[in-house]
Amino acid sequence: MRLDDHPTVKKVRNGKSPAAQIPRDESGAIKADWLRAVCLEAGADDVGFVSVDRPELASQQLEISMRFPRAKTLISIVARMNRGAVQSHTRSIANHEFHEAYDTVNEAGRHVVRKLEDLGIPAVNAIAAFPMEVQTFPGKSWYIAHKPVAEAAGLGKMGLHRNVIHPEFGNFIVLDTIVLEDRVSEESKPLDYNPCVDCKLCVAACPVEAIGPDGSFNFSACYTHNYRDFLGGFLDWSEELAAATSKQDFRDKVTPGETVALWQSLSFKPNYKAAYCVSVCPAGENVIAPYLEDRIAFADRYVKPLQEMKETIYVLEGSDAEKLVPSRFPSKTPKRVRWTVEASEIFSFLFNLTLTFQRRKAGHLDLTCHLLLTGDAPMEATLKVTQRRLEIEFGKLGTADITITTSPETWMSAFTKQFDLDAALQDEHIGLNGPKDLLQQFLACFPVYGDVS
Repeated sequence: MRLDDHPTVKKVRNGKSPAAQIPRDESGAIKADWLRAVCLEAGADDVGFVSVDRPELASQQLEISMRFPRAKTLISIVARMNRGAVQSHTRSIANHEFHEAYDTVNEAGRHVVRKLEDLGIPAVNAIAAFPMEVQTFPGKSWYIAHKPVAEAAGLGKMGLHRNVIHPEFGNFIVLDTIVLEDRVSEESKPLDYNPCVDCKLCVAACPVEAIGPDGSFNFSACYTHNYRDFLGGFLDWSEELAAATSKQDFRDKVTPGETVALWQSLSFKPNYKAAYCVSVCPAGENVIAPYLEDRIAFADRYVKPLQEMKETIYVLEGSDAEKLVPSRFPSKTPKRVRWTVEASEIFSFLFNLTLTFQRRKAGHLDLTCHLLLTGDAPMEATLKVTQRRLEIEFGKLGTADITITTSPETWMSAFTKQFDLDAALQDEHIGLNGPKDLLQQFLACFPVYGDVS
């Protein structure tokens, strides 16, 4: 049978194209009002549209173009969470609400894509929550970052706690992104203000002080504790199990409760250990009234119980969190665990340093360091510590207080417990131009990489 005579071909050619049902403007772009109604009908609570070539998405454009070469528009959708559940001091209730909301926003995204596909418009739901591209862990495991898209789409701004705060719903939301192979008649614009009210309640509630009052963020503190039952925690648990010499040896390191909690996360859905920053945030038009009525009462109701909760707090050896937990939260018990975001090559290791830099340990250190790495692929980098922040740029920039010449392997070993700086200097494994005490102060700004003692 010739292709032209095939029943399917004849039916399609003689039928009316479903794409003709889509409302479009004079330029041929999908009408924004119609597409917004489709998203809201599918279950979204708010929606915005952003062209993929918007400047706000510059850092994501290359990967989006590689994975979705015909993408023209990103649809950002929001699903609300039930505040009372998230504000509950019972972790199972709060965690269940997170997962239900993720299911809701993913289902909404799926329905939108189905509607568009039925009308002949290719679209893909980028899915919210936990991506599957984890084969290169600890490398990047997502291909679209929902928060910058939501900001560009006018659905909120990131607050002090790094969560997107919707102008009405506050930070009690989850986000999803749909990739659309078509243009939309009207793009959304970013908010001209930040809904964050700078109340610092997220700072007060965070059990590991991952959120600094100065706007800094300690990624390693948040990741180590809050995500203990996620990827990194399972990696640590499995290595403890493999290294144990007996059942008692394993139980001395990992309690039965920790093993059961991890199994619960693996068999059902991952559980956050905290996410307190979300639960105490008063920002948003529909959220802020109780805070404005009585700020002290608000803090007593939502913040104080979290501060006084008895719980294990997972920390890295030599971290700010390990030192501050006993003093700030006497009812909480710190427990040392490994840093599981390991780096096997120098580029990811330098990025790792930005994740594990400890602002309290840095104190008043003001340092510019030129790092000259030798070997088959020599490299120059500038490491700058100022105002308790670390910046790393490639190349020799500015005037250095110290200059370090070493191999990538030696530099990566310098942050482990076993490293002997004096021996490395004496054996000329490290060449140092400048005061040794400045290098020692810099190395002390990081937790111990390697095994927990």
